[in-house]
Amino acid sequence: MCATLDMMSAPTPLEPVPSTDEELFLQFRDRGDRDLFEQLVHRYERELYSYLRRYLGDADLASDAFQNTFLQIYLKRAQFDVTRRFRPWLYAVAMHQAIDAKRHQQRRQMVSLDQRCFGEEAELGKLVDLLVSSAPDPAARLDLREQRELVRNGVDELPDFLRSVVLMVYFQGLKYSEVAEALHLPVGTVKSRMHSAMLRLTEKLTQKQPDNAQ
Repeated sequence: MCATLDMMSAPTPLEPVPSTDEELFLQFRDRGDRDLFEQLVHRYERELYSYLRRYLGDADLASDAFQNTFLQIYLKRAQFDVTRRFRPWLYAVAMHQAIDAKRHQQRRQMVSLDQRCFGEEAELGKLVDLLVSSAPDPAARLDLREQRELVRNGVDELPDFLRSVVLMVYFQGLKYSEVAEALHLPVGTVKSRMHSAMLRLTEKLTQKQPDNAQ
């Protein structure tokens, strides 16, 4: 009886949950278990969609690009280089899908950044703080609403090769090395583009003088 109770109360051994994206993806690839693939999609659902929506400026295009990205990941699972990290590869595929989407929607205007995901406002505020801290006094005297509007417009107006770096580094939190791997660029080029983008945004922020400035 005691032995029976001990067996009933003994915990059932659980299969270790993959701790990294690479482990999860490789298990999915080797086993063909779609549940593992769904876990991977879930890990990046909010992050990657947010990036695509910021980049494309359109919710429908972002949804299509997101779905196509993971479709390509699924179809090309056998091509994954085990020496690479999964996240930069995912962003590289997503970038190609976003570019394709933009090519098919040249006449569609980007929606306002105010309509983007709710988490962006906090990130935008941080970017504004960073720019104001390095800008001349007139920018600091602009009210917060004006600052954010100018930065929104500035990010929208950046050329794609600069805007993509700002979004990946600042809004998505990718390291320079990850962005370089995703975009197939030297790390130095990524840093240079980020620097150029910040200079342009700072200039944009200081173009408007406060009405009461002398």
